[in-house]
Amino acid sequence: MATLVQLYVYDLSNGMARQLSRQLTGRQIDGIWHTSVVVFGNEIFYGQGINTTLPGRSHHGAPLQVIDMGETAIDEETFDEYVTEMKEHYTADKYHLLEFNCNSFTNDCIGFLTGGAIPNYIKDLPTDFLSTPFGAALRPTIDAMYQRPAPGETAPRVPAPIPATTPEPQLAASILQAVASQAQATSTPATQTLTAPIHVITNPASFHSFLRSHRAAVAFFTDVTCGPCKMIEPVFERLSEEKGVKADGSGVGFAKIDIGVGLGQSLATEWSIRATPTFIFFLDGKKVDELKGANASELRSQVDLLVFQAFPPHPHTSLSLPAIQALSLNPILFTQVPSIDTVIAKLSSFIDSTATWPPTHQTQVQVKQTLAGSVAPYLKSRFSSTPATKLPSASSTLLAAWSQATSTLVSALPIASLFPLVDLWRLAFLDPNVGSWSNPSTSTDPLYIFIHKAATALRTSDPNPTSNPRNYILTVLRLLSNTFSSPALAQKLLVSARVSLTAVLIPSLLHADAAVRTAAASLAFNVAAFLQKGRVDKINAVSSGIVTEDEDWEVEMVSAVIEALDREVSSEEVVHRLSASLAFLLRLSPSYETQISPLLDVLQAREVLKRKLLKGGCGESGVSKKEVKKLVEEVANKLCP
Repeated sequence: MATLVQLYVYDLSNGMARQLSRQLTGRQIDGIWHTSVVVFGNEIFYGQGINTTLPGRSHHGAPLQVIDMGETAIDEETFDEYVTEMKEHYTADKYHLLEFNCNSFTNDCIGFLTGGAIPNYIKDLPTDFLSTPFGAALRPTIDAMYQRPAPGETAPRVPAPIPATTPEPQLAASILQAVASQAQATSTPATQTLTAPIHVITNPASFHSFLRSHRAAVAFFTDVTCGPCKMIEPVFERLSEEKGVKADGSGVGFAKIDIGVGLGQSLATEWSIRATPTFIFFLDGKKVDELKGANASELRSQVDLLVFQAFPPHPHTSLSLPAIQALSLNPILFTQVPSIDTVIAKLSSFIDSTATWPPTHQTQVQVKQTLAGSVAPYLKSRFSSTPATKLPSASSTLLAAWSQATSTLVSALPIASLFPLVDLWRLAFLDPNVGSWSNPSTSTDPLYIFIHKAATALRTSDPNPTSNPRNYILTVLRLLSNTFSSPALAQKLLVSARVSLTAVLIPSLLHADAAVRTAAASLAFNVAAFLQKGRVDKINAVSSGIVTEDEDWEVEMVSAVIEALDREVSSEEVVHRLSASLAFLLRLSPSYETQISPLLDVLQAREVLKRKLLKGGCGESGVSKKEVKKLVEEVANKLCP
């Protein structure tokens, strides 16, 4: 007699996915789906191993949806034997939120009972999620949650933190922990799963989803009784660690299919596997090669070839660019130390001359005390003419008080009176402690305050001398250049404050004042050099805090630098820094061929650069310094179409 088979569907996010997914991922995701099979009066699901309960009595409560999956002619005893066998493979320590989860088990069961599969919107959820920037950013964190100690390690690895580039990192962390806990009915995710980022696959649906979500993939068909498989498996695991998918999406997906587990035999039949071990190599979902047997050197060679085919090196890596490669990637910093007492006195005179002081006179006294009693001693000791063995660093208490005073001063003083305050912070940002403390995405942070004030000033035109922002803009540009002394702060600046930073930088490149243009060119160089370092590290497979590429932003920056170069006819120093900035923006750009190269042609970038070498292009005779000439010629002839 046929028996009805049902699929119970739950949302592990308890509605949060529906509410927040568009905000976080840019795509509507209605739930983080957990499923179970209901048949023969029981509900069977996978989490902390395979569990059986009465329908609707699991820790997930009532299902969000019940889907009829058809009927099965298999009897209860045969199904119980199947589940017992599967318990050896669906163990708690193998659980992975994305790759080997409740839906993998449910799909196997449905396939066994009815020959069907669970709905695509459930099967394809991991692929859809990982295709978003949010999902790609969280992938390393999720993988780390389900990673056991490598051989020789005595304790579980510390899970990777939520990347700073992730939108709403605290919210993402809380959602991720809630989903993981719900998925396995425990507050702590399993820490003993695969040693390496290998996808354990037990059914065709999961395998096809795996192929769709990886540009390059290797499938390892094995069997528990296969001796050569056990010999080659450690090599396969090491390769998955070395060549596996990186945070930026590059790398190879590695899958392991035991043909004796679940619907593994169906996969073996589909791909004509007649012996184990067999490795199949895929590019864009299509089989490109196959390797039979436990040949470690050939396996490595095939994986390396697959990486090259899927992710070929950037065409610029084959160019000879001696002038560009000779450029230092170190940031340009403004380290000149004025008399601290003079700067404090100047700022105090501005405070005293302010007609109205919000909210009270007492606040004015407190601000001056903070500057004279805390800020001045700290800066004097750090920038003393007789360097100390160990430089003093700013404490959190000092920075909090100074930040509060800064907020008060910016709201009380006209913009023309704020440059001494910014200049004090310019020095402070050479202190690594200040760089690690600052968070430009927070409205109380001095960086946030200064950038937004500068962006507003550059958008408005006020002839009132007390509103003249020239000195303020100049010192803000120098301060922003100094933030690049801290790579972590530079990363945050280019992620969370990129729009505001760009709003200050671009108009400053075209400013009427030569000193402002020089400072802006220095900042442009630092931005471009930081981006270039990340690209070089990526090419060399070095772990680095790489800023996420943004084609539209790159187009905006390249356009602005070329326009600034075209207008600059007096300062060779500015031309030098702008040319170096342009070189870094162009070289190794992922969007060079699709977006940047056509833009350079439209803007006649090559002609703009070559005019700098002619009479009147930069000074009376054009660029004169030999190293600047070589750089301009190299960028024009080799990076501009």
